[in-house]
Amino acid sequence: MAEVKNILLVGVGGQGIILASKILAQGLISAGYDVKMSEVHGMAQRGGSVTTQVRYGKKVYSPIIGKGQADIIVSFEKMETLRWLDHLKVDGKVVVNDYEIPSAPILIGDAKYPENVIEILKEKADTTIFKAADIAKELGNIKTMNVVMLGALAKAMGLEEVDWGKIVKNNVKEKFVNINIKALNKGMEQVK
Repeated sequence: MAEVKNILLVGVGGQGIILASKILAQGLISAGYDVKMSEVHGMAQRGGSVTTQVRYGKKVYSPIIGKGQADIIVSFEKMETLRWLDHLKVDGKVVVNDYEIPSAPILIGDAKYPENVIEILKEKADTTIFKAADIAKELGNIKTMNVVMLGALAKAMGLEEVDWGKIVKNNVKEKFVNINIKALNKGMEQVK
């Protein structure tokens, strides 16, 4: 692959976005790509916006994705998708976890959660929606929704042959390995 691909992962602090991005980057490296990753997390521990940028290809010189350059935006919280939509290429794709985490201004009553987020996204981009949180709850741990999202992304990117189990094992505590591997597989099942 001569072309560099750009994946932007967005969400809210505490959703495991950085862990999912690290696992994704390691999977891409094991698939033979040059990979660059950057992360931005401001008030992450207080529910603030968190983004990571993963770029991969034959040779990647910079980890930064500019506006209008993302091939895929993977959103762990649907309002965050709107915040980052200007980074999507004209023909880019959006994968959205249909899940809401109200920001601090919404919680104290200074703002309202936007209405019809999914409809707005569908009008503006090629959008795939699924409920990763529900899948993670069924598995017994909602915190695995990040790995459900990662599994769906890996399948959509055609990276099923990567040894994701080994990479997950190297990145999570031993007692959480099995449930995270189940979450990864459930995510892959969401993509046909």
